[in-house]
Amino acid sequence: MNGQPFQTPVEYLKGVGTARAEVLKKELGVKTLGDLLQHFPFRHIDRTRFYKIKDVQDDLPYVQVIARVTRKEILGEKHTKRLVAQVQDDTGVMELVWFQGIKWVEKNLTAGKAYILFGKPGSFNGKAQMSHPEFDLYGSEAAQRKGNLTLQPVYSSTEKLKQFTLDSKGIQKLVVGLLDQFAREITENLPLYIVNKFKLMARADAYRNFHFPEDANKLAEARHRLKFEELFLLQLKLLKNKVLHTQKFKGAIFDKVGPFFNEFYAHKLPFELTNAQKRVLKEIRQDTQRGVQMNRLLQGDVGSGKTVVALMSMLIAIDNGFQTCIMAPTEILASQHYQTIKSLVGDGFIEVALLTGSVKTKDRKIIHQKLENGELKILIGTHALIEDKVQYQNLGMVVIDEQHRFGVEQRSKLWRKNVIPPHVLVMTATPIPRTLAMTLYGDLDVSVIDELPAGRKPIKTVHLYESSRLRMFGLMKEEIAKGRQIYIVYPLIQESEKLDLKNLMDGFETISREFPLPQYRISVVYGKIKAEEKEYEMQRFVRGETQIMVATTVIEVGVNVPNASVMIIENAERFGLSQLHQLRGRVGRGAEQSYCILMSKDKLSADGRIRLNTMVKTNNGFEIAETDLQLRGPGNIEGTQQSGLLDLKVSDLTTDQELLMLCRKCVEDIFAVDPQLAAPEHQVLNMAFQDKNAGLSWNKIS
Repeated sequence: MNGQPFQTPVEYLKGVGTARAEVLKKELGVKTLGDLLQHFPFRHIDRTRFYKIKDVQDDLPYVQVIARVTRKEILGEKHTKRLVAQVQDDTGVMELVWFQGIKWVEKNLTAGKAYILFGKPGSFNGKAQMSHPEFDLYGSEAAQRKGNLTLQPVYSSTEKLKQFTLDSKGIQKLVVGLLDQFAREITENLPLYIVNKFKLMARADAYRNFHFPEDANKLAEARHRLKFEELFLLQLKLLKNKVLHTQKFKGAIFDKVGPFFNEFYAHKLPFELTNAQKRVLKEIRQDTQRGVQMNRLLQGDVGSGKTVVALMSMLIAIDNGFQTCIMAPTEILASQHYQTIKSLVGDGFIEVALLTGSVKTKDRKIIHQKLENGELKILIGTHALIEDKVQYQNLGMVVIDEQHRFGVEQRSKLWRKNVIPPHVLVMTATPIPRTLAMTLYGDLDVSVIDELPAGRKPIKTVHLYESSRLRMFGLMKEEIAKGRQIYIVYPLIQESEKLDLKNLMDGFETISREFPLPQYRISVVYGKIKAEEKEYEMQRFVRGETQIMVATTVIEVGVNVPNASVMIIENAERFGLSQLHQLRGRVGRGAEQSYCILMSKDKLSADGRIRLNTMVKTNNGFEIAETDLQLRGPGNIEGTQQSGLLDLKVSDLTTDQELLMLCRKCVEDIFAVDPQLAAPEHQVLNMAFQDKNAGLSWNKIS
């Protein structure tokens, strides 16, 4: 498909024209011949199988029979007019009925002749019946041409398209015309040694057989070939970006580990590092010694110790004479990082500052001054860090937390804060399944912290129905008696904000009755209250002045209260898996046993039940992310919608994981021997980058 014909506007294809081209563009995004070729059927109807009339049952989706017309007649008047025909084979009799197109059927259906009949079976008065079946004269050329005795493609269409006779059949007709005219222009876009090594179907054959398969085996081969191509080209693009990045962006060399790192490691680190943390630090250390800008993603579950790894990496940068910063998406999260790092480094060790929109002008000026003269070594903040006024003397490392909340432009502004681009460490507490990480962040190196610090007890998760509410109250009283604190979280979904607020307020009243003053004190936090009021309530809870925090999901990120040991999630069936997992991560911060209680109504959807069962079964964020990927599909996982990378035509990241790994390895092997793709056999891959219809929209990849 490399070449001009497939970039031709679709209106120039025979049978399309301006009006149909416009509706194809609006409804399906089909603008060119290449787009039409890649509007693949979503299933195929098996027209190779024939039923005997005695075996036709009305619960079958469709059937195909060969039968002879024994009689036909038009019954009824005007509005009740219908054509009824009786057909039979050697096993029984069936009735056919048409309410529309009666004149055409009357003319083309001849008594005494045998036909191939195809349609949705039903029954009437105990007899087999088919309404509006397709029919072709048995043994005729037309029957063969129309796709009988084959796997017939079914294309997605819309009501608007059907007004232009572009239902599945209409689209099929256009694709037939396109292939008849241009199939020979579909050229190979993978090196022949790859095609041969993996026994892939030739590209032109794959397109033809995906649309109009000769048989089920050929369809499977065609699908495999096109999936391989799509995933291979995706990984090729991502890894080529990585190679270009390595060549283009030189990085500062951190060639020593000095007093800041050593002092912290020997005297300030409050716990033994896990093996996973040590491994990640080693990977970062190696990255920062190569003279190339580090571009690394650090994945780790809530509480796995990512912040300590980030801090120790920053201390290496500081030992080498550089400044560092952490950018977080919200003030709450930035403040939490500030508090955590301040408590880890203590006073008088290193200068740390917090810069957010709330910082007063006077304090802001001091921060700017200390940054410029190099006195300030660690700056933590929000988008405020990328303002033009913020100038560093020598920025060497940038840590970006929950980076999917920042745009590409915002991230690159930080890079430009130094002559040599700073090393970049991107952190996320949203565990991402491996296949998704390889697709979304395929141009980054990925590190994973997959174990929790020693002494942490796994959180016990329980699913309770409304009828067990008294049991929940009992557990709450037991924990408060031990001096612990409790979160109760209500869903907040914008469409039903009034209802949600009512639920929260009703819940607050119930809790207030069950836990009265002065023995118990309760904080309430939700999105609509003023920022200072929210902060006041949060701080009361942090200081232990209130035992229960009733809140919406505003506490999902950014609240760290080691003394809180119970997380109760009301209407848990209304939350997504990753959100449930994030909320659960607010407890279990101390050494005490913590609990997560999922409250739900009695009736649950199948997906809701799977979500809650998954939470009860495992604390592993990566297992949860895999289940989330299977339930929701990749396009709906947090932070992936805007990527444009998941607009895959034939592949599915939930089912094609092995194939993705294979393609990734294959591309890595190519770049290992030919990073410039200069070898003659790789010229075809360079062509794929130029070809808009190579199987992926490159312009969507940032």
